[in-house]
Formats: sequence, C-alpha cells, structure tokens
Amino acid sequence: MRTGLYPGTFDPITLGHIDIIRRACTLVDRLVIGVAINRDKGPLFTLEERVAMVESECTDICAQYGTEVVVHPFENLLIDCARDVGASIIIRGLRAVADFEYEYQMVGMNRRLDDSIETIFLMAEAEHQAIASKLVKEIARLKGDISPFVTPAIRSALYEKYPR
Repeated sequence: MRTGLYPGTFDPITLGHIDIIRRACTLVDRLVIGVAINRDKGPLFTLEERVAMVESECTDICAQYGTEVVVHPFENLLIDCARDVGASIIIRGLRAVADFEYEYQMVGMNRRLDDSIETIFLMAEAEHQAIASKLVKEIARLKGDISPFVTPAIRSALYEKYPR
C-alpha cells in the first residue's frame, strides 16, 4: 500500500487544497492529510475546527476515488510525521515560482534527514493558483465575497469568525 502525506495548516481548507487532495488520491492508496499545529502562524481556526473541516470536505473525495483518507494533526518535523504515518511520499502543492523556491529548500533538508521519503509537487489548476488561505481570510475579514475560493461550508465558518 502506497501512503502519501499532504501537510499544511489548512486555516482554512480552500478549493486549491481540495484540488490537490483530489489529485493526490489518484497517486496513492492511502492519503494522510497532516494538519500542522504551527503555533507560530497564529491560526484563525482551532486545531479541532481545522481537523473537522478537512474531514468533512474529504468525505466525498474518499468515496469517489476509493482512497483511504486520514486526517492527522502533527507538531513535529514533517519528515518525522511522514515516518510516523508510514508515508513514502510527501505531496506538496505549488501555486507560483515563489512557492517553488521555499519548497526546493524544504526538499533538500528533508532528503538530508531521510532520503527514503520522496516529495512530489502538484501544480495547482489554473483557476486555483491565486488562492491562499491567508488571502481568503483577509477577504472574509473585509467583508468580501470568498465563494470562488472555498466551499459553502467553509464560507459559512469564515463568516462566523468575521460577521458580515
């Protein structure tokens, strides 16, 4: 069984994340979505809220592709999380060249820590390339329309945090 790990903060999960998850399901038998605790980023949603949102958004994807999807919170090194969940592949989404520069450094460090775990990059589909959780939160905070970037359930959750 091939296990992949798709890590992120998912604060909140966007259509860009869902696109990568859907496509990753075609590459692995088991996909672990690692929800990073990352206290330094000061997430808007609690860990429990982010895990619940990811689980809810992935239910249909699991059924559609027959891939086992597990949501796994983590606070340790990414490479250690990959080992913990038995992943042989780390899946990362790319939106732009700036993402690649950061990810390139991360791959180099992760390979030094454990060269048996590969990293695969998936380019976001064109309609999702501009979507970033940080920008979606800013648009919601300023009372803008976030419907092109998130599902209706996530839109509702954001508008609860930022009442209109």
